[in-house]
Amino acid sequence: MKARLPKGMGGGPSNMQGMLKQAQKMQEDMANLQEELDNREYEIKAGGGVVTIKINGKLEVSDITIDPEIVDPDDVETLQDILVAGVNEAVKKVNATNSEEMGKITGSLNMGSIPGLF
Repeated sequence: MKARLPKGMGGGPSNMQGMLKQAQKMQEDMANLQEELDNREYEIKAGGGVVTIKINGKLEVSDITIDPEIVDPDDVETLQDILVAGVNEAVKKVNATNSEEMGKITGSLNMGSIPGLF
């Protein structure tokens, strides 16, 4: 018994070439987007705005601004907690944005399910 594939699935070499071209295009789009995402800059405020963190798409913190009013030599722990929370929020924002943008290109395609493609 011969299995029949839906139209456009399997079969000839031209279909395989088309799939390879699509995969190459997707790979190029992903590389271009990754470069764009790496160059994006984000500004995140923490502690009600007393701390501002600037981070890029490569998760590199470029600047931290601290409102002098929050600096209390007798309560360094609060400042440390605000900084940790701010950096963590910045990293989450970058990762979420990167995932969302890449998802627009890949759709529901599970890149790990295609061995050797990426």
